Amino acid sequence: MAHDGQALPALETPARPTQAVLAPAAAPATLAPNVYDAEPIPEAARAEIDRLLQSGDLFRYTAPEGAPVALLEAEFAAMLGSRYALAVASCSAALFLTLKALDLPSGARVLIPAFTFAAVPSAVVHADCVPVLVEVGRNYRIDMADFEAKLDDSIAAVLISHMRGHTSDMDAIMALCDARGIPVIEDAAHSLGTLWNGRPIGTIGKVGCFSFQSYKMINAGEGGIMVTDDPEIAARAVIMSGAYEANWKKHPGLQNSYHLWQNRLPLYNTRMQNLSAAVIRPQLGELDRRVRDGRGNHDYVADRLNGSPWLSVPPALPQETRAPDSIQFNLVGFDTDAQALAFQDAAKARGISVQVFGLSENNARAFWNWQFLDDLPELPQTRAMLMRACDVRLPARLTRPELDYIADALIAAAAAVHSA
Repeated sequence: MAHDGQALPALETPARPTQAVLAPAAAPATLAPNVYDAEPIPEAARAEIDRLLQSGDLFRYTAPEGAPVALLEAEFAAMLGSRYALAVASCSAALFLTLKALDLPSGARVLIPAFTFAAVPSAVVHADCVPVLVEVGRNYRIDMADFEAKLDDSIAAVLISHMRGHTSDMDAIMALCDARGIPVIEDAAHSLGTLWNGRPIGTIGKVGCFSFQSYKMINAGEGGIMVTDDPEIAARAVIMSGAYEANWKKHPGLQNSYHLWQNRLPLYNTRMQNLSAAVIRPQLGELDRRVRDGRGNHDYVADRLNGSPWLSVPPALPQETRAPDSIQFNLVGFDTDAQALAFQDAAKARGISVQVFGLSENNARAFWNWQFLDDLPELPQTRAMLMRACDVRLPARLTRPELDYIADALIAAAAAVHSA
């Protein structure tokens, strides 16, 4: 998706129209849980960081071999079962490089979901292509009827954002795209650790792109990586990422392809640096535990929220084994925007910040705010979903009492609005 920063904390509530007035919530007996801090970086990173700081060896191509970035690429590819991985500055950079590596013509039309972070259509525009937005339903996944209708002969590529880790129907998407010979890119910024029919998300399409931004499952502050089994895409992306002169020789394999493309492709200099890789590598071993704990936390809170008549958490698809670090739910029976905003305020009064995607001013996940696009379409299904879809961070490190605090606050806030 993503578009680093897709998992930004909920925004402060802006000034808004008159809305339902609620009695103040009772002061909480305990402090609300902190859902913003990431897990500590493993101690194993410290020695490597100290070594890099002492040597000043931060550029990925300084060492002849064994640079932290190169080691990360090998380890990440092996973890996902991919042939090639390229670490870059962000997931947005990975998406941009992928589109350039596909050698799409200027003005190529790229199908994307209308529910994603603004960095995704921005990457398409940056690659000199045109985003074509597809409707998204109340379960936060691509509406397959609209997808199939828009997948015509004018579409050069499909970029699927698994937004907030919600996987669209990849079986149907791949069948339709394969029948037309259209490449599929997976924006898996929020989906590291998610499985589809037992296969890692990000390895189903031609290229998968992941994020290491602070609010993702693995945190480097910033950073991204792309994986692929296609040698020509890998070679082109390596050159364009900034492997100038003979630095491509420090990437394993593909030497003939690198030699072919050297000086024939522009250099965009989107490389990752060694400090980022040193922070990321020790976290790879933590991924399975974070995924397990995050899924358990999500499912526990989802069960609690689904017990309220006013809140609804869409279920996972049967093929999907999720790796969530946040929870999304829909407001039910909130007939006016004022009621939805009152819920947001009532939750905040109880210590829990909630983002209603479509009602947060200038929200980068609301497609109508992507005014850098020409001819923004009206997408009524996606708009209706965003106006009642809520977002709360739910990191894997939270304890059961903290989860109960969050669920209790959300349920009570919804009930307070409907009893006002």
